[in-house]
Amino acid sequence: MPKPNASNPDDQDSAWQGEVARWYDAAVGAGGTDFQRDLIFPHVLRLLNLQKGARLLDVACGQGAFCRAAEKLGASVTGVDASSQLIQLARQRSVKRIRYLLGDARQLDTLPADSFDAAACILAIQNIDPVEPVFAGCSRLLRPGGQMVVVMNHPSFRIPRQSGWGWDEERKLQYRRIDQYLTPSKIPIQIHPGSAPGVVAWTFHRPLQDYVGAMVKHGLLITAIEEWPSHKASKQGPRARAENRARKEIPMFLALRSVKMTGG
Repeated sequence: MPKPNASNPDDQDSAWQGEVARWYDAAVGAGGTDFQRDLIFPHVLRLLNLQKGARLLDVACGQGAFCRAAEKLGASVTGVDASSQLIQLARQRSVKRIRYLLGDARQLDTLPADSFDAAACILAIQNIDPVEPVFAGCSRLLRPGGQMVVVMNHPSFRIPRQSGWGWDEERKLQYRRIDQYLTPSKIPIQIHPGSAPGVVAWTFHRPLQDYVGAMVKHGLLITAIEEWPSHKASKQGPRARAENRARKEIPMFLALRSVKMTGG
């Protein structure tokens, strides 16, 4: 699911951005989608291993679903998002201890350096361009030894308009077809079938090496790479076994955990 563009607050009052935000909130809800609640959030919290009182920055926090999940574990949470509409919803649904800021994920220089123990960016990095300023900003804000977890739709297997499921009738096998990978691309995604043609969210495909290179360049050393398949299963049918096998073998999400190197 594409997240509203989290990178440019100047566009937040435009009509299409308002519709994007309304659609996103209706689709995700206060607690997150089932993928977020049952799969992504628990894994991110495990990777970060937040201690009570840990200072967490949620970059492109949307309406604050992950902020609330982390706060329940005792973290001191700050969420940043470029959508004024989503920030307003986040504030309405959260305890006052969570701080929400309207801001550009690529311009985090208003916050003091070394002021966070951990950072997360969940299902948003592929809707931000360019990404280097995001990692540069997070590196500056993390204390030495602080950790960052980035979660995205797997860039190797989930490329909008350039990947999809196929069926091999002879082998009775479901497979994933990839038509393009190494070439970066900007891809428009219509928000929902009933929306106006011009109401779109943009996603930016990049190969994995681009993300790793940008993180390392800004002093974020990769300490874990995890690939998470969908937790869902097909209903009983002639292709259910093949679909479930393919779903388990071909991951849906990619998580990168990094640590800020001393002096980074």
